[in-house]
Amino acid sequence: MNRPNRRSVLRSGVGLSALASGVLGAPTIVTAQGKPHAGTTINAACFQTTYFEYLKNYFPEFEDKTGIKVNFNMQAFPVYNQRTDLELSTRGSALDVINVTFIYSGRWIGAGWVSNLDPFLKDPKLTPAGWDPEDFAGGPQSAMKNAKGETFGFTWEAGAMILGAARYDLIERAGLGLPKTFDDLIKVCDAVHNKDNVAAFTADRLHHWNWIPYLMGVGGAVFKDPPENLTPTLATPQAAQSAEWYANLLTKYGPDGVLSYSDDQAMRSQISGRANIRTQAITWMVPLAKHADSTVQKTVRYGLMPEGPKGNFPGSNSHGLGIPAGSKKKEAAWEFIKWALSKETIAMVVKNHGYPSVCRLSIIKSPEFKQVLTLNGQDVASMYLDVLQLGGKTGYMKYRTVPIYPQVGDKINKAIERIATKQQNAPDALKQAQAEAIQDLQKAGIKIDT
Repeated sequence: MNRPNRRSVLRSGVGLSALASGVLGAPTIVTAQGKPHAGTTINAACFQTTYFEYLKNYFPEFEDKTGIKVNFNMQAFPVYNQRTDLELSTRGSALDVINVTFIYSGRWIGAGWVSNLDPFLKDPKLTPAGWDPEDFAGGPQSAMKNAKGETFGFTWEAGAMILGAARYDLIERAGLGLPKTFDDLIKVCDAVHNKDNVAAFTADRLHHWNWIPYLMGVGGAVFKDPPENLTPTLATPQAAQSAEWYANLLTKYGPDGVLSYSDDQAMRSQISGRANIRTQAITWMVPLAKHADSTVQKTVRYGLMPEGPKGNFPGSNSHGLGIPAGSKKKEAAWEFIKWALSKETIAMVVKNHGYPSVCRLSIIKSPEFKQVLTLNGQDVASMYLDVLQLGGKTGYMKYRTVPIYPQVGDKINKAIERIATKQQNAPDALKQAQAEAIQDLQKAGIKIDT
């Protein structure tokens, strides 16, 4: 996965002047007696992200209140995941707090490499009632639980897929509105493509994230019934139809070079006014209205992901903080997680730094958050919440949290590339992806239907 530097993206995304008075305030730490962990040092790790860059500014306050010193290490996304996966697999004690990465959450939780946090939540001496674990949005939080509903992490970031039209004025000029269905999307793209030298559609090359909502919208799926039945379902008529449709959307309506675009390049094609429509997580959409370099601040409009004949399945992912099973400082680690993801701390980071991808409902629903996420006259905060809650109600994002998904996702990426570049037709490309995915599953010892 490409992880561009999101600092410039998020810094320009949202700025809060205030949050509700009941939410803001100095983050508090509740301990059993005084500072029972005074003198303790915990080691924490995550991939490079602005949330923890911001949070590091307040570590001295946390240490002052608890006596716990935090050694926090951030690495590039693939490096972090590789190193953490190895550390967890050996049940080592080098780390006390980790980021539970969305696409690895099923693997790490399922293998028993991350600690069950429910005992901490049930102990009033360790977790006061006001910390309110039910305040975390259901969609993102579902990735942090196992099949029994036990909790192994709490989310600090959520990605909710919405639609952004950078040049909505071109759509209006064509007498149309934001597309609400897949058919509408093609109709709009046909009407506006290359008008004012603006490509109708843009995307990045992470097809195993961007394409799946379109696959599900026509009744397709990646697996038969995740997480219980991981038999791949890529070699189906629905999948072939959807993959060909999506590849055509990219090649017919996308800007030159779209098949090699990173997340940041796709965003900048919109910011510069070279491309119009994109369906992607809100993190990449807010800058269209807020980024200092944006040429489309007055023409951008937002909407929900278009709906297919079988429903609407916008992507919704999340990352959370958890405690490795091998940590020897679990209670101190929980103190850090409790502080880092408290209502007060999150509100403080949002207020002072404009971090938009929060997971606590009390903050998302606050009038001030809604006001700031009213972009070019639109209530984008409500769209964000709708997507987060939708994923939690039906669990359709479970496909992405199974342990084998990173490998299967790689096969999907390559299949879409072969289809879009005419190296293979859709049925053959997906049949190959299916066979390769089955090989990976069998190597991992996962039983599949014959």
